[in-house]
Amino acid sequence: MRSLLLLTLVFQNLAMLSLTPFVCGPAAAQSSAPISATSWPTRDIHVFVPQSAGSALDIVTRSVMEQVAGRLGQPIIVENRVGAGNTIAMAAVARAEADGYTVLANSSTHSLVPVTYTTLPFDTFRDLAPIIPLGNTPLVMVVSASRSYKNVADFVADAKAKRGAMNYASGGTGSLTHLAMEAFRLAAGFDAVHIPFKGAPEALTEVLAGRADVYFAPLPAALPFLKDGGLRALAVSGSSRAVALPDVPTIGEAGYPEATYTFWVGLFLPSKTPVPIMERLYNETRAALQTSVVRERLDRLATDPLPLDRAGFAKMIQGSGIQFCRCRTSTERTVTTRTFQT
Repeated sequence: MRSLLLLTLVFQNLAMLSLTPFVCGPAAAQSSAPISATSWPTRDIHVFVPQSAGSALDIVTRSVMEQVAGRLGQPIIVENRVGAGNTIAMAAVARAEADGYTVLANSSTHSLVPVTYTTLPFDTFRDLAPIIPLGNTPLVMVVSASRSYKNVADFVADAKAKRGAMNYASGGTGSLTHLAMEAFRLAAGFDAVHIPFKGAPEALTEVLAGRADVYFAPLPAALPFLKDGGLRALAVSGSSRAVALPDVPTIGEAGYPEATYTFWVGLFLPSKTPVPIMERLYNETRAALQTSVVRERLDRLATDPLPLDRAGFAKMIQGSGIQFCRCRTSTERTVTTRTFQT
């Protein structure tokens, strides 16, 4: 009961902190003057977040962009453009003027869009240029603390014994939390029933209540309930242990390296944006990420640094969706390798 009350309070507070739109930085008058790469920015910058207020992507973005706004000297307005598997916000930025005033903040879902959708009004690789990752927020495999599982091996043994009677929660069909669990399930070789929810609050509620057996949750959302004792962490999805959970093994250490995955957050611009503007946004964001204020905020959100330049970020994205090409029915899907336009 205490954990369920905590769940309600945490997400209410996150929603209050994530009001839309949210303006970061000093007030500034709008300007209709022509934009040049050397003078950018001269007015408000809009950052579209394709997930809801209070999500890990939303909170990390707002935590960083406030400091970026101060460095650029212009307000940054963060807006939640939710729906269609993140593609509404992606399409809006892909179609926007390539002047640096419309930015996309996206998560690992970005690299799954070309795998998931066969028809889109934009090309993920051609129309959106990766700028900089804001951090790495691993997923954590959680079960109710009332369950007897002490580690991943216990869970897998029980799942196999139940022969398909096990179920798992996700933040929605096709979401990272869904696909991360599918990657693990296929690697471990057991059957389970997928129960999709609207997002992390609903999925966590069901796991805490014991109605859902397991959930690969975004770590910032699960961390309060791990500390409270309502949930137990069995593994984290990343290739290295989470700073916030140093005693919890990675899924690779638990015996399933093929199920390793990272939930990253990063910024994108329309691909035809002048390179000097891309470089300015990259440099100022990198500098903001190195400040003690941002570092402390991200530490509280269990978000680890992901220091990559633009080319390294692009390379990571290109390879990150391939491991999720197997769907829940274990049917292999063919994926054409694409590269970002430079």
